[in-house]
Amino acid sequence: MIISKTMKSLLGTTLAGVALAAGLAISNTAVAGPLAPISYDMDNGNSGSYNYWDQIYTGTGSTTTDGAALTGGLGDLTDGVIALSNWYIAEAPAGNGPYVGWVNKNPIITFNFGTTVWIDSVTLYLDDSNVGGVLQPSSVDINGNNYVVTDPTPGDLLPFGITFSGLNATGSSLTLQLYRQSSWVFLSEVEFAGDVVSSAVPEPGTLALFGLSLAGLGFVRRRKAA
Repeated sequence: MIISKTMKSLLGTTLAGVALAAGLAISNTAVAGPLAPISYDMDNGNSGSYNYWDQIYTGTGSTTTDGAALTGGLGDLTDGVIALSNWYIAEAPAGNGPYVGWVNKNPIITFNFGTTVWIDSVTLYLDDSNVGGVLQPSSVDINGNNYVVTDPTPGDLLPFGITFSGLNATGSSLTLQLYRQSSWVFLSEVEFAGDVVSSAVPEPGTLALFGLSLAGLGFVRRRKAA
């Protein structure tokens, strides 16, 4: 079958419209709810007065070695335990409390979801004690986009959570990087809100639109033949 330039143009426009409509149908039905990663990868925390390691990490790598590469598991950052007190209280005396702490580095953490997801927001739970060189990070990169970290109650020096919303990020993983403003940065939990992205199956209305468009192309072809 020979397809004229006009028909090719109409077909391309029709297919683009169908794809757009299908995408809109999916995005309109997405609802942000709790979203759990299946693993995260990062360098282990460091030791100081206590050991600020991710000692419950389930993947590969030494959980009792400063800065060891940890991959393929879950641990302190996703266990649902949010630190309500500063590091020198929550970590004492055993050193296996809710925080993971890094010194003199800007840690990178990659969260893996095992499928394509849409992420609306990320919440970080941080310490801000101003004791022993522990301060909130100055900013955080989320998939390469930088956001300033602002204490919602400045001056109280207590741990706090901060949410970055409206991210509209899609993919099977998400990468965070914390930029310290002092020697140490301490993180106790990371939470995600979003949804799993389902297969792009057009809704009945979209299929009907596609059928009408094809019928229109057939009409154009018949007129040309006549």
